[in-house]
Amino acid sequence: MARLIELDKVRNIGIMAHIDAGKTTVTERILFYTGRSHKIGEVHDGKAQMDWMKQEQERGITITSAATTCAWNGHKINIIDTPGHVDFTVEVERSLRILDGAVAVFCAVGGVEPQSETVWRQSDKYQVPKIAFINKMDRIGADFFSVVKNIEDDLGANVIPLQIPMGAEDHFIGIIDLLEMQACIYEDDSQGKNFRLEAIPAEYAEKVKEFQHNLLEKAVELDDSLMEKYLEDENSITKEELIAAIRKGTIANKIVPVLCGSAFKNKGVQRLLDAVTMYLPSPVDLPPVEGHDPDDVEKKILRRPDDNEPFSALAFKIQADPHMGKLVYFRVYSGTIKAGTYIYNSTKGRKERVGRLMQMHANTRDMREEICAGDIAAVVGLDRTITGDTLCDEDNQVVLEAMEFPAPVMSLSIKPQSRPDQDKLGKGLMRLAEEDPTFTVQTDKETDETILSGMGELHLEIIVDRLKHEFKVEAVVGKPKVAYRETITASATENYKHVKQTGGKGQYAHVVLKIYPAEPGHGFEFVNKITGGSIPREYIPAVEKGVIERMLKGSFAGYPVVDVMVELTDGSYHDVDSSEMAFKVCASECFKRAFMNASPILLEPYMSIEASSPEEYTGSVVGDMCSRRGKVLGMEMKAKLQIVSAEAPLSEMFGYASALRSMSSGRANYSMHFEKYIEVPFSIAEKIIEEKKQVKK
Repeated sequence: MARLIELDKVRNIGIMAHIDAGKTTVTERILFYTGRSHKIGEVHDGKAQMDWMKQEQERGITITSAATTCAWNGHKINIIDTPGHVDFTVEVERSLRILDGAVAVFCAVGGVEPQSETVWRQSDKYQVPKIAFINKMDRIGADFFSVVKNIEDDLGANVIPLQIPMGAEDHFIGIIDLLEMQACIYEDDSQGKNFRLEAIPAEYAEKVKEFQHNLLEKAVELDDSLMEKYLEDENSITKEELIAAIRKGTIANKIVPVLCGSAFKNKGVQRLLDAVTMYLPSPVDLPPVEGHDPDDVEKKILRRPDDNEPFSALAFKIQADPHMGKLVYFRVYSGTIKAGTYIYNSTKGRKERVGRLMQMHANTRDMREEICAGDIAAVVGLDRTITGDTLCDEDNQVVLEAMEFPAPVMSLSIKPQSRPDQDKLGKGLMRLAEEDPTFTVQTDKETDETILSGMGELHLEIIVDRLKHEFKVEAVVGKPKVAYRETITASATENYKHVKQTGGKGQYAHVVLKIYPAEPGHGFEFVNKITGGSIPREYIPAVEKGVIERMLKGSFAGYPVVDVMVELTDGSYHDVDSSEMAFKVCASECFKRAFMNASPILLEPYMSIEASSPEEYTGSVVGDMCSRRGKVLGMEMKAKLQIVSAEAPLSEMFGYASALRSMSSGRANYSMHFEKYIEVPFSIAEKIIEEKKQVKK
C-alpha cells in the first residue's frame, strides 16, 4: 500500500505546559483551523474534544494525553495534548519519549511556572526540539517581553522571537512577523479566522528594528556560511536562508523560536501551525532510533525511519476502552504494520496478533489497514503488551530503550461493599494499573483491604472516581496515607536455625546473614558468599526469596524496606529435613532479627514545593509552611508575585490546596513534586509505629 503522505511531511508533536497555560485550547484551535473539527470546543464549557474523559470535563483539566491527527499545508501533524498537573507527569514523560518535537505553551501573565520547568527538563532529557508559544496575550497583565526573558533566565533556553505582539491585554490586535516584516491584524468578528496583512505601524518601528537585528544575529550563528555572508553584507541574507538556519538550529536543540497569540481569541494559531511545519523536525530529520539485541544488551541496533526497514515500534500508552477492550498506543520507528498479521513483543519474548489498527482522534477513531514508519496509532488485540514494550519483526528483533517511571508516594485503602463489587473492583484495578505505570495495587492480608498507591491526592481521587463511574464499583474509601519506608543505619550479623520436628519429615534450615546500609536510592542487593557447599546451591534462591518477602512487610513498623545490602555468609542443611520452604522461612526470620539489631529508622517522602502568592500574603504562606515541618529554601519576585521555594514532608501537606486558598483569598497557588526520602524525626516515628499497631489490633 502506497504512503498517503511523504515521511518528510510528517510532524509528531506534543503540546506541553503548566496548568492553565491553555494547552488544550491551543489544540482545539489547531483542530478547528485544520478542518479536523467544525466547531470550537471550550475547556471551561466541558466541551473540549481532547478532554473527553468525564473527570476532565468536570474539572477543566487534562488528565490523560490524547492523540489526534490533522493536515496543514500538505503536512500531516500527529498531536498529543499532555496534562499540566504534576500528579500526571507520567503522561508527559511517556509522550515526550516518542515525539519528534514539542510546542511549549506559556501564559503571557504567569510566564515560567514550576511545572513549566518540570516539563521543559523532561523534554531536554529526551532531546526534543521545541517551539515556544506565549499564549493569553489578551489577558490583564500580559507581558510578552517579560516572559521571553523568563524563558531565557529560568529555563536556560537560547530563544529567538520570530514575532512581536501588537498591543497587549484588551488592545492585543495582532502580531508583527519579523521574517516577513509585516503586520498581521486579526478580525474579531470572524473568530480570528480572517486577518489582513498591513505595513508595520510607525510606533513599532524601533522595537521591530531591535528584535529583527537580534533574530538575524542569532540565526547566522547557526550556520558558518551564513555568518560569512552576514559579515560581508547583512542585507544580502534572504528570508529563505534565515528560515533554513532557524530550522537547522531548532532541530539541533540549539535555539527555541518564540511566537505569540491568544488561542482563546483565535489569534496567532495559523502562524503557529506554519512554524510547526517549518521548524520542527520530521522523523527523517532526526538520528535513527537506537535499540539493542534482546540477547545481548551491549550489541547496539539502529533503525532508520523507512517503510522498507524491518518493523520496530514502541508501545507508549495503554487505554481501557469500554467498546473495544484494550487499546495499545504505539509509535512506529521503522517498517510497516498491517492489520491481521503477527508481530513480536521483544520485551516479553512472545508473538501477538494485530487485531484492528486505528488512527486516533481523542476518543474517536478511523480504521486503517496499515500504519507506516513515523506514524502514531493504536491497535486492538495485543493483550500482553504494556507501556514501554518494544514491538518488532520476529526475524529482526530489537529492544528499544524503555521508560523509567517514579515510584508512588501516597496510598489509600479501598474496600468493596459487596461480593459482586469485589469482582468489579478486581477487574477495574487491573485495567487502571495496566494504563498507568505510576499506579500500583497491593492487598493487606491482615486487614483484608486493597491498598492503592499513586503520585498524589488528585491522582488517587481520579482513580477512585473512575472506579465508581467507569467500572460501577461501590466501595468504602479510606483517607490518603503516606507511603513510608524503612531502612537501617548500622550493620548487623544474625545466626538463625529453623528446626521443626513433627511426626514424619521435619524442617531444618540454618543461615548466617550479615546486613548493612546501602546508599540512598541503591535499593536491595543480595550477595551469596557461601563457599564449600555449607548450603547447597539449589537452596540459595529460596534464601533470597525469604529476605525479599520479609522486606516487603517490614520489621520495624510494617512498611517496605529499602536500601539494604544482605550477605549470606554461612549456614548448614540436613539431607532429609531441608527444603526450599524451610530455607525461605529461616531467611525471613533471620533477616527480621538482624534488621531490628541494625538501628532501623523510618523514612518519609519529602516534597519540593513552589508556592506563588501576592506579596501581602507571603508572611502567612511562609508561617504555614514552617508549621508543616517545612524548610523555606528561598524567595524571589516574579511577575508581581512572591515565589516561595520550600521542602516539606508529604504527611504534613494533606489539604494544603484548600489551606493556601483560604489564607490568600484564593489568589495563591502552588506546585509540588516528590524530591527524596528522608528520616522521620524520632518522636513522630514513635507515633506512626503506635498507630500502625492500633490498626493491626
